[in-house]
Amino acid sequence: MARKQYPLRIDPEIWEAVQRWADDEMRSANGQVEWILRDALKRYGRLPGGKRPQRGDEDTTE
Repeated sequence: MARKQYPLRIDPEIWEAVQRWADDEMRSANGQVEWILRDALKRYGRLPGGKRPQRGDEDTTE
């Protein structure tokens, strides 16, 4: 599968957290970002196999 390249501007603190998470999961940071995005897209019904959240189901944790 071809991959789209995209320059990402991100807060260094967020990138460090993603890198630590990737290390824990034995993934590259790029792979972790893709996994995070895919998971969020599925949860919000933006990819096949995902479900749209019902009103009140949104994750409001920060």
